[in-house]
Amino acid sequence: MAAEAEFTVVLSTAGSAADAATIARQLLDRRLAACVNITGPVTSVFRWEGEVREEQECLLVIKTRTSRLKAMREAFLELHPYDCPEMVELPVSGGLPPYLAWLRQETSIAG
Repeated sequence: MAAEAEFTVVLSTAGSAADAATIARQLLDRRLAACVNITGPVTSVFRWEGEVREEQECLLVIKTRTSRLKAMREAFLELHPYDCPEMVELPVSGGLPPYLAWLRQETSIAG
């Protein structure tokens, strides 16, 4: 059985740059993410309530520690205005040691 990854990258979208920034800042303030990249607008094409839709959104790339993921999910759902927000979690298999050390430090509870 493979060991659980220490870090996770979470992908999501938000309907506006303001919503994305609010989510990002709150996750950082709570030390639930070390960094959130916000890009966009991106065009999302998806089926919702039986209809194909095309919307402009902002993409969030959230870097966190896997041990903080449950708390991050809870905060994310509290902060996100969508009824069913995208949240895709990708385990991190490796990275530059100094960056991973920084990520570890920034997501530590003590700070």
